[in-house]
Amino acid sequence: MLEQLNSIDQKAFFFVNSDLSNSFFDWLMPLMRLPAFWAPLYLFLIIFFIKEYKNKGLWLIAFLLLTFAIADFVSASIIKEYFQRLRPCNDPALFGLVKLRLSRCGGGFSFVSSHASNHFAIAVFLISTFYQRWKWVLPAALLWAALVCFAQVYVGVHYPFDVTCGGIFGASVGYGVSKLRKSLVPIDGIN
Repeated sequence: MLEQLNSIDQKAFFFVNSDLSNSFFDWLMPLMRLPAFWAPLYLFLIIFFIKEYKNKGLWLIAFLLLTFAIADFVSASIIKEYFQRLRPCNDPALFGLVKLRLSRCGGGFSFVSSHASNHFAIAVFLISTFYQRWKWVLPAALLWAALVCFAQVYVGVHYPFDVTCGGIFGASVGYGVSKLRKSLVPIDGIN
């Protein structure tokens, strides 16, 4: 069963990493996974929270940081260390087959993707917080997180199963922290 899942995961990986190859994605996808690329969005959120919600905006920032911290720590320091799955670009069995679109593969393990965990955690926190006020936050946040996940596979550093499980884990964290924030710091006009 595990071998069959791994085979399906590898086929899906090569579909994204090789079959979908094109010059536009080769340029865009490495950018999509960089924190600096998303820095304007993060800065906008900080300014918006403070401007719109004043002191409670600081609480939103604190809970958003807590969301990120939990998702990142658990995915990188606990789950990855437990499973120790090699990244596709570091797997000797796939040497020469993976199209690595970064200057280096990176260290660490592959399962689960911390990028996926972190971005889905933030996305679901934002959705859970703002959906009642702005319905568009749902598709926008999910598209943002999904693009980051797709980029991780496209550039060759994660399998689809890594980003899928990372996304599920991150979404759970984002939802949980959002519920905690709602119970501790209710804010008028948002969930």
